[in-house]
Amino acid sequence: MFRRLTAAAALLAAALTPTLGGTASAADAPLRELADARGIYLGTAVTGGKLTGAYADTAAAQFDSVTPGNEMKWGSVEPVRGQYSWTGADRIVDFAEAHGQEVRGHTLVWHSQLPSWVADGTWTPDALRAVMTDHVTTEVSRYKGRVDHWDVVNEPLNEDGTLRQSVFGATLGESYLADAFRAARAADPAAELYVNDYSTDGIGAKSDGMYALVKRLLAQGVPIDGVGFQAHLILGQVPSTMEANLRRFADLGVDVAITELDIRMTLPATEAKLAQQKADYAAVTRACLAVTRCTGLTVWGFADSDSWIPDFFPGEGAATPYDEDLNPKPARAGIAEALAPGTPPGPAGCTAAYTVQSQWGGGLTGQVTVRNTGTAPLTGWRVAWEYPAGQRITQAWNAAVTQTGTAVTATNLPYNGTVPAGGSVTFGFNASWAGSNPPPTALGCG
Repeated sequence: MFRRLTAAAALLAAALTPTLGGTASAADAPLRELADARGIYLGTAVTGGKLTGAYADTAAAQFDSVTPGNEMKWGSVEPVRGQYSWTGADRIVDFAEAHGQEVRGHTLVWHSQLPSWVADGTWTPDALRAVMTDHVTTEVSRYKGRVDHWDVVNEPLNEDGTLRQSVFGATLGESYLADAFRAARAADPAAELYVNDYSTDGIGAKSDGMYALVKRLLAQGVPIDGVGFQAHLILGQVPSTMEANLRRFADLGVDVAITELDIRMTLPATEAKLAQQKADYAAVTRACLAVTRCTGLTVWGFADSDSWIPDFFPGEGAATPYDEDLNPKPARAGIAEALAPGTPPGPAGCTAAYTVQSQWGGGLTGQVTVRNTGTAPLTGWRVAWEYPAGQRITQAWNAAVTQTGTAVTATNLPYNGTVPAGGSVTFGFNASWAGSNPPPTALGCG
């Protein structure tokens, strides 16, 4: 599904054009309208039981696509073999239709949140294939014409890009993906069918494995329409190769989408961390906009009160564009500014990567790479991080580095402050440590 351009988009673009009295702000426009004006959708995962009051109002006003966080997963809809429960999923689909939103169905076949009768069953290949395709057919058929995109298979790969040995992978091998996609296509020929995974956002071993998998599936005539990139990211660590990665998949002839975006930080949130998060959200949005076949972007919960991060990463959170009281955070403005018509990418595309090149008892040599992920030159940069175990900088080169307590700040020198679009610079340092040398927290670039 290629990009949309509607009359509403044209009106919005006109509304944001400078006038005699001044310039309208993108921050004042609903995110869904800004996204539509740029030809993509802007979605959010939602919890069906919360779709009332201010939560529902914000979801409806700001987003033009919704993804059920849990309500369409196998364990939710078919907890007992052959017995289906559609209440939660129906509620979200009905909400979307009432508010002119698309629905991203999530997810049909996944190794997690399976009912015990599937996960713990003893299966022959033929029996498991029949159970899986029956489930896919039943769920997709129920929502035929009402769900726009399906995450047909979720997280099929290991970190090294090989096939995950889930109950499906171990019993059926790679063929289960083809079977699931073909069953989904037969049940609803109009729905867009995606494979979806995490840690594939930049170019690396896992995304290489996904690229090879999609290429094989296409060669077999499997009806795969798109690839979803979850983008569960860490503050200051937007992959510098995200745009290039999206583009190489698009070049295979499939659509791409950011499907589960959140950007977590070590708590508490500070003004500096929130500013970096704003830059990170903007950078991901720009990466999608730069690739013609990137159909849209979905945040995984729009409010911190609805985020999965604190339960899985103790001490981390504040990962979404709105706070726990549904107030917009700087991240929301980062998305809006990236979507605004005519807004060129700028220094918000700055990311930093910290590596230890060598380590010995009590000392280390490290390097930081500063990368411009935008499309405009970076003129000056600043990198900051927190050392969690008392490490101390003793020497630095190619940057001016200062340390106060656990906080380290590095700024460019006169000769390396300008970084072209897509370019990078590095600086190095020596540091001392005692007891342990864990990586820094809250690494940010601006």
